[in-house]
Amino acid sequence: MAQLAVGVDFLSEFGRLQSPVQKKTKEALAKFQEHTHAGMHLEKLANVRDERVRTIRIDKFWRGVVIAPETGDRFTLLRVLPHDDAIAYAKSHKFTVNEVSGALEIRDVAALEQLTESPPAATVSESKRLFEAVSDGDMRKLGIDPQVLAVARMIIDEPMLDTITPVLPEGQSDVLQGLAAGMTVEEVWSDIVAPRVPAEPIDTDDLVAAVERTQGRIALVDGPDELLALFEKPMALWRVFLHPSQETVAYRPSYWGSAQVTGGPGTGKTVVALHRVKHLVTNRELPANSVLLTTFTRGLAEALDRDLAQLLDPEQRQAVQVLNVDRWAHGVVRAEHGTIVMAYDDELRERARGAADALDAPFTPAFLLEEWRQVVLANDVRDEAGYLAAPRRGRGRGLTKGQKRTVWAVIERLTVGLRRDRKWTHLTIADEAARLVAARERPPFRHVVVDEIQDLHPAQWRLLRAAVPLGPDDLFLTGDPHQRIYGNHVSLRSVGITVGGRSTRLRINYRTSAEILHWSLGVLGDIAIADLDDGLDTLTGYRSALHGEPPTLVPANSPAEEARLLAAAIDEWRADGVDPGDTAVVARTNWFAKRIRRELADHGIETADLHDPSRGPDALRVGTMHNMKGLEFRCVAVVGVGQDSLPLPQAITSVSEDPVRHVLDVQQERCLLFVACTRARERLRISWSGNRSDLVPSTLTPQ
Repeated sequence: MAQLAVGVDFLSEFGRLQSPVQKKTKEALAKFQEHTHAGMHLEKLANVRDERVRTIRIDKFWRGVVIAPETGDRFTLLRVLPHDDAIAYAKSHKFTVNEVSGALEIRDVAALEQLTESPPAATVSESKRLFEAVSDGDMRKLGIDPQVLAVARMIIDEPMLDTITPVLPEGQSDVLQGLAAGMTVEEVWSDIVAPRVPAEPIDTDDLVAAVERTQGRIALVDGPDELLALFEKPMALWRVFLHPSQETVAYRPSYWGSAQVTGGPGTGKTVVALHRVKHLVTNRELPANSVLLTTFTRGLAEALDRDLAQLLDPEQRQAVQVLNVDRWAHGVVRAEHGTIVMAYDDELRERARGAADALDAPFTPAFLLEEWRQVVLANDVRDEAGYLAAPRRGRGRGLTKGQKRTVWAVIERLTVGLRRDRKWTHLTIADEAARLVAARERPPFRHVVVDEIQDLHPAQWRLLRAAVPLGPDDLFLTGDPHQRIYGNHVSLRSVGITVGGRSTRLRINYRTSAEILHWSLGVLGDIAIADLDDGLDTLTGYRSALHGEPPTLVPANSPAEEARLLAAAIDEWRADGVDPGDTAVVARTNWFAKRIRRELADHGIETADLHDPSRGPDALRVGTMHNMKGLEFRCVAVVGVGQDSLPLPQAITSVSEDPVRHVLDVQQERCLLFVACTRARERLRISWSGNRSDLVPSTLTPQ
């Protein structure tokens, strides 16, 4: 019986094929189980670069491109394309094994030969070269072979590299992109190359072994049932596959303490967290609910739970408890104190105003509440002496000792009133839960895995630190400071967590096209982003492995026109084969999102909330930028990005009240827009009415 491996390019393309072609593709590939050339319509071509290439007939107009082994029965499906395109692809490409990584490489030999035989005119007139500081020896050490090296020596700048990248073998392209982004040879080796180097010797003639080593880009399918599952949810299932750099981190036998994984959007941090859970439960005998997999919001926790079900069998799943931090904290406090009654923002502002008025304190409710959250609760302050000594990280307005005493008196009056009335906030619940868990004789978990760590408050960190005993593999943390959208800043050391020597950065985006990513990075500008270890985070070397359409900027004269143009764009996406459920419309506020839903309904477009699991693929998703965290869609429309809406005025502290907080608030709005834009896999559309927000880069010509 023939065995089938499936390339990621095919998986990403399958969902875009028209339904009849999808059906015929399934039928044709199912015949691999028969292992008869006649049944599969497997055809050998003349005048090819690689004698192992074949095409498989899908129908009269479509063909698949397949690598056939010289021995054995492991076939690899790479692409499904229109007939002539498939023939051209098969004839121009060659399949090799990298001498350093042992991975399968797919190279456009015809294009590479044309580049070296007829170099671009710019390379003749320009003497400076992009990689002139990197020796041939270092290039070879990093896995750059002679053919690619000849091309690399012609490249004069990064735009030229971006143009050539699609014809390069992917692994070698990653190396060149890393060097171009400013990474040293040593950094490229440790971050990109070393994780891919196999323990066993490499046979460059053994294509089957290379396929098995390339599971980050090729899925090995075991039988017809798994093949059908891959077709039903190609991108959802692909999310739980690992690339080599991710696999090294997720399946390291053990960390001798806490470990941290950071990286930009789409680099696979969540996938790494899921696989770390799998490693923990697979290699140890663990009792039920002894591993906590947690994150910031309930919606993200539900997504983690769904993805985990694809990785673990039912018995393994019993060892893992999946809850967002607030939900777990609520359960701990409710078990001790009974029913919880929440105090939300409006009530808190009134209580803060009343406490300040009672003491004739000249501070606004906004300032007092932020001081309470970011200084008192963040530093676990219990009395005036503790407050006077506490660091005020991120608080720009300086206070004299006398002013601090006044502020403490107001905050104490506020918190006494809340306790008297048995009212809670999410942070006071986390604070109390941390105290209760720390007082237990034994922590409740053996291992804790945390995703989206950048948004957690120090009170929540204290709870997580108390949840697991100090020791090997206690905490495994994943996140991206550039996606911090809730204004919480923390030093892990300050909450008893150290990750020295156990921190890894992922640099390759496997979700968003390079064109969308490049534009989205412009949203961040030149702002400095604090990491979680008393330093600054960097996106040096961060890049996309994909190419596609650039974002579209769409101004409108009125909100009604913006909605009409949006509806027309959605209709175009649907005509191109994009399911409504794989499309998202995103706004800054709930109010704007609800208005857009009404206006789209007037245009006959059915919508659903972003996190509504009851709605199927026929409903387009609508929600806020905050709720987009952790999600991805083929097409994303970000609406209402006008000067009066972003930054959201009520989310920005005035310069007069706190100049440092003002800068951080604007930075947070930039990060929020960045998160929303980087949820798009293929198409990103930005629209506004009136004047465009200053946060929107103008590097593209509006349409």
